[in-house]
Amino acid sequence: MRLLLVEDDEILGDGLVAGLKMEGYAVDWLTNGKLADEALKLNSYELIVLDLNLPDMDGMAILRALRNRKDETPVMVLTAKDTISDRVLGLDSGADDFVIKPFELDEVCARLRALARRSEGRSAPTIEYKGIILDPASHQVTFNNEKIDLSQKEFEILSFLMSNIGKVVSRSRLEESLYSWDSDVESNTVEVHIHYLRKKLDPALIRTVRGVGYIIDNEDDGQ
Repeated sequence: MRLLLVEDDEILGDGLVAGLKMEGYAVDWLTNGKLADEALKLNSYELIVLDLNLPDMDGMAILRALRNRKDETPVMVLTAKDTISDRVLGLDSGADDFVIKPFELDEVCARLRALARRSEGRSAPTIEYKGIILDPASHQVTFNNEKIDLSQKEFEILSFLMSNIGKVVSRSRLEESLYSWDSDVESNTVEVHIHYLRKKLDPALIRTVRGVGYIIDNEDDGQ
């Protein structure tokens, strides 16, 4: 899952990037408000973590511009201001959640998982499909009650496709979700991961739509 972190505090930003990457997120980190606004116009993200006090363009202006573009990407705001009026203003401007500094990484990750669930239109903490149970919190997958060992990228591809059941996802969209700016991506990386997912789970689980992408079909499609 690709995430944009906008935070100008170098120490805090370093810690968040390291922690979020350990949780499996592909993290792009920017410290400048205007650059963040431009990045949001050009890139697709599943989640945004946004500080309010930024150089050149403050977080609230970024948030309002994002919503004015009809971009519904979930936004978690980081702020040192613990007042009701600040939170009300942020929520009314389009924020989905607030975290007050200082904070614990575990709480941030739990709140991000909750935002992802809501954006995907589900309330259950796990994703289930034809005997497969995927748990984003523990990063575990079971198939017919047996634990399946997946690499981090295999887990993220499976999670993305299971969150979009019935929808064709292009290879480029999967790559955007899996890799940050500083990652080197080989041309056949997604195909290799999908090959191993089919081998470890079910050869018919992920269907290739030639020239378009990949899909996990709805259970009632008879695939």
